[in-house]
Amino acid sequence: MADTKPGLRKPEFTKVDQLRPGTSGHNVTVKIVSTKMVLQKGRSDGPQARQMRISECIVGDETGVVVFTARNDQVDMMKEGTTLTLRNAKIDMYKGSMRLAVDKWGRVEVTEPASFKVKEDTNMSLVEYEVVNVVE
Repeated sequence: MADTKPGLRKPEFTKVDQLRPGTSGHNVTVKIVSTKMVLQKGRSDGPQARQMRISECIVGDETGVVVFTARNDQVDMMKEGTTLTLRNAKIDMYKGSMRLAVDKWGRVEVTEPASFKVKEDTNMSLVEYEVVNVVE
C-alpha cells in the first residue's frame, strides 16, 4: 500500500456578515477597531498566578463588525489597528446578541496588516436574536 498522507485543506475564511448564532469553526481575518477591559480578577503576583482577564473588542472586516471576547493571554494581543486571524472561532450568545470567541480549540494570531477598510456601520452584535422553542 502506498503511504499517502491526506492533503492539508486550505482553511475557508468567513466574512463577518456571514456569522450566525450557534455556529462554530469560523476562520476570520479581522482588524481591531476598539478594545475595552471588562473583567480583571486575581493578581499576577498571587500565590497561584491565576489571573482572569476579559476584554471586549470591536473587530471587523469590509462586511461589518462584531464583538470579540478576548480572554486571558488573548487580551495582550488586542491593540487597536492590529489585524488578527481567528481560527476555529465560535459564536457565543450574550443577552440575545452574538459574540465572537476563540476557546482552547482555536487560535488567535496577529497577522500582516490587512488592506480592507472596516465597515463599522454594520454591527452584527447589535442584531438581537430571540430564542424560539419550536414545538412540532
